[in-house]
Amino acid sequence: MLLAVESLTVRYGRRVAVDNLSFTVDAGEVVGLLGPNGAGKSTALAAIAGALEPASGRVLVDGEPAAQARGKVGLADQPPTLYEFLTVAEHLDFVREARDGAPEPALLESLGLTGVAGQLCRELSFGYRQRVGLAAALIGGTRTVLLDETLNGLDPHAGRRARAVLTAAAQGGAGVLMSTHLLAVAERLCTRVLVLDKGKLVRDVPTAELEALVAKGPDALEELYLGLVGEEAA
Repeated sequence: MLLAVESLTVRYGRRVAVDNLSFTVDAGEVVGLLGPNGAGKSTALAAIAGALEPASGRVLVDGEPAAQARGKVGLADQPPTLYEFLTVAEHLDFVREARDGAPEPALLESLGLTGVAGQLCRELSFGYRQRVGLAAALIGGTRTVLLDETLNGLDPHAGRRARAVLTAAAQGGAGVLMSTHLLAVAERLCTRVLVLDKGKLVRDVPTAELEALVAKGPDALEELYLGLVGEEAA
């Protein structure tokens, strides 16, 4: 497996943000991380990427502790952390070189970024910032890809491009873990879904069950989600 999260707990002072979280992500999977605001999704992703120190538990990336495997992990946080006074091309080259990866001009084309390659990151619209964040998470050959609401704010053309790029990455052997509030995106893109509430994993929806829910109609996953986290919390 590419990613193993074992009994991960993260605290902010006395508050438990992530509570004894355990799951795995295999190569070829696109795993959706669902949950209401404050469920711990962003905190979990940051801890998995090695950006936060957990109170207990551990994260293994390709069998290595997360702190030793940061070069193998691509995180697109929210809002996207970009080098504001670099151009898009310079920003992505910097990230790629830090990972010792080969140039990937096709990635910029696939995400529709060639037209803004010479533009400063600080001048980008929100949607383009999201796309650059996604490109930075993927560039350099990362196999463990973490996305925090990265497909939010994309227009239909950009959304289709992003989904195609992520599907291709998974087919090429990457594992993708992505938080989203867009249940339609989870239905179309994800091979599996995890539901968090109050920092705890309340349901791991495997591929066969997710496919059955999608086949039932557009509201089936929403009904399952609301039943797990409660309509008031959602």
